[in-house]
Amino acid sequence: MKTELKIQPSPKPEANDPAGTAATESEALLKDLAAQKDLHLRLAADFENFKRRSRQEAESRASTQKEAFIAELLPVVDSLERALASGASRDSAQFHQGVEITLKQLQQLLRQHGVESDEIVGQPFDPHRQEALAQGHDPALPDHVVLTVLQRGYRRGEKIVRPAKVTVNDLTATKQSHDGR
Repeated sequence: MKTELKIQPSPKPEANDPAGTAATESEALLKDLAAQKDLHLRLAADFENFKRRSRQEAESRASTQKEAFIAELLPVVDSLERALASGASRDSAQFHQGVEITLKQLQQLLRQHGVESDEIVGQPFDPHRQEALAQGHDPALPDHVVLTVLQRGYRRGEKIVRPAKVTVNDLTATKQSHDGR
């Protein structure tokens, strides 16, 4: 008797499929790479934003400190202006000249730091840039113009460091007193 051996084909296990496994691993690696790339881009953007904010804060701090220094310096300028306006006699010509030179140096220093003072006598009163301390009456000038500057105002660019203290022309007070008679 002969015995026959029958060999049956073994079933193909799908888990051992090298092409399927490689494709799945490749997809997983691509997803992981995309996630890492996204994370990297977000971190780079966050870092750039941090650098920009830090730079802006440093500039803001420096500007605030500079303006505080300027505000402390302005009373010195005021004192020099008052000394010159007090009407120095001929005997004190050298003193007067020395004060004048010092004042010019201080004004130049302020200009170098971007601090300016405008000539505003005869200009319309601007409550955003000036502080009215008194009213005057000059019929030769229009209503609500600056008659005198009691204390100079200073600005740095468009920012007011100190408003000017002024006397404003008020023609309405005269009109009301004439109308009431």
